[in-house]
Amino acid sequence: MKPTLESDASAELALRGGRPVRDEFLPLTRPWIGTEEKQEVLNTLNGVWLSRGPKVSQFERDFENYTGAHHAIAVCSCTAALHVALVAAGVKEGDEVITSPITFPATTNAVLYERATPVLVDVDRRTLNMDPALIEQRITPRTKAIVPVHMAGQPCDMDRVLEIARRYQLVVIEDAAHAIGAKYKGKHVGTLGDAGCFSFYASKNLVTGDGGMIIASDEKFAEFARVISLHGMSTSAWKRYSKEGSANWELVYPGFKYNMTDIEASLGIHQLRKIELITSLREKWSNLYDELLADIPEVRLPYREPARRHACHLYIITLDLERLTVTRDQFMQILKAENIGCGIHFVSVHLQPYYQKRFGYTPADYPNAAWLSDRILSLPLFPQMTEADVSAVSQAVRKVIARTRRS
Repeated sequence: MKPTLESDASAELALRGGRPVRDEFLPLTRPWIGTEEKQEVLNTLNGVWLSRGPKVSQFERDFENYTGAHHAIAVCSCTAALHVALVAAGVKEGDEVITSPITFPATTNAVLYERATPVLVDVDRRTLNMDPALIEQRITPRTKAIVPVHMAGQPCDMDRVLEIARRYQLVVIEDAAHAIGAKYKGKHVGTLGDAGCFSFYASKNLVTGDGGMIIASDEKFAEFARVISLHGMSTSAWKRYSKEGSANWELVYPGFKYNMTDIEASLGIHQLRKIELITSLREKWSNLYDELLADIPEVRLPYREPARRHACHLYIITLDLERLTVTRDQFMQILKAENIGCGIHFVSVHLQPYYQKRFGYTPADYPNAAWLSDRILSLPLFPQMTEADVSAVSQAVRKVIARTRRS
């Protein structure tokens, strides 16, 4: 592919930057897998159950104990969790579901799976979360649910979301893909609405390779979610084939093959035991970034509400492009030339080609989300980082700013 003018400009600036701040590339994230996880996986591989079995059930019980949830259902991804939760909530064709445009498209895609319509609400530029002041004007007689997204681990203003939902009798399903360990007024995110959905993808704070979890307080909701997450069968395989189980089962709903495996749960059991340590280390490195980058006028640091516990899944900075001679994408290319990994979380859903074509969105429809989409970038953040790593990233950001600052 022929290089673009933008990449040419970035390459030229990178060449003029001299020696990179690091000799080796520092990735955006890295899973933290210890000997306990590895041994548990080996034990599983040497055992009887590889798919959904007793270790999945143990992980579910442990997750309930950690979050305070009444019910936990382990599934294969957060996308699956969102889909199952929407079905369990009764979302169907013709319904509308309110959510945020600054999210991974899985959030809105799950709504489309049921032939419902995702209805976007613009975000607050400071928190990157859906602005609760704009929710009510998007509610129609077809609105069935609200899906607040706790972006980067920053808890949404759940008091306002829940008050609106109660007034209009709407279901609240929290997208907590980024937010394991986050708390709102002392309660775990995901336990505040009718259901909460988590991700254990390889880049998340708690890692099972892939995987997700649904938590819920209502027993009937949880029972239905559990059934439809495994084909719609009345009992799971390991219960049917275990010594105590019954071989009889009934199909009660045309469900999905969304179950977690015991191999994944083997990782999750031990990841959950150290999630508080993981979160505290992420907080430590985020605070150090705050200290080292605080005096750069061209960079706005991520906002963390002091009255809430941020999960620190991502460290997202916002560039003041009016003060720079490069675009965000050029800035990232130069940063990578310094051997610093970075990412974009996220380009707004309403700017994605499929959604523009299907719903006719323009950038002006959600101006804050569009503004952020051109300016945000994520810096490396994972528990195994060192002070030297954070210092090198901060030094690289300063170096790129110095070379791209408008005179």
